[in-house]
Amino acid sequence: MRWLWALIADLVVVLLFVLIGRGSHEEGNALVGVVATLWPFAVGTLVGWLVGRGPRHPVSVVPTGLVVWVATVVIGMVLRWATGSGTPVSFIVVTSVFLGVFMLGWRAVALAVRRFRRVRQG
Repeated sequence: MRWLWALIADLVVVLLFVLIGRGSHEEGNALVGVVATLWPFAVGTLVGWLVGRGPRHPVSVVPTGLVVWVATVVIGMVLRWATGSGTPVSFIVVTSVFLGVFMLGWRAVALAVRRFRRVRQG
């Protein structure tokens, strides 16, 4: 079941990215607009989980986190481009940095906490 929480964490990161981005561009957070922005990246996240075999090592930074992050960005951008949504270089950079920091970051924190607990327990 731990893998399910990790998948949810990745999808929450994607949702936060969408909400923050839409808010910073004053696009509003109406459900239809959020879903329209969210779905390409959510698909990328799910594909990354399948390709990276996320359920086997859901919290690992490498390979799971790295594969999920790259798949989320690449597939998300390809789907946006294919559906006529914008993919300017600045958006790709911001997307890559935000999702990389948070998708890899929560895993690094989780691993550090796990190691700390093991050391503490003896």
